[in-house]
Amino acid sequence: MLQPCELTTESPAHDQELYTTPLDGTILGGITRASIQRIATDAGYTVREQPIAREMLYGADEVFLTGTASEVTPVRSLDHIRIGNGTRGPITTDLQTRFLDIVHGRVPDEYGWLTRVPRA
Repeated sequence: MLQPCELTTESPAHDQELYTTPLDGTILGGITRASIQRIATDAGYTVREQPIAREMLYGADEVFLTGTASEVTPVRSLDHIRIGNGTRGPITTDLQTRFLDIVHGRVPDEYGWLTRVPRA
């Protein structure tokens, strides 16, 4: 099993789902991870927590990683196997854009995540 990781799949019915590993003591419950899950849920994506086998990643339409420094980073390949079409996918793009727009103040922070610091 791989941890931590986020992956997205699209079923034949075009239901967009996001899978992430559960917080079972082997990964940190990071702020960025929680923020992306909240944004994804609010955007209408289904978020499921479950162990993710390496083979599940190989067949995913998209895979991305989250972290404080990396924020939302698409994964192009794993073990020299191309993920999806080998580029950042539409769900990754959507979530990355929504997240960065909030943290850079380009859209209102409806979550109350930002603390404005007055300029001196």
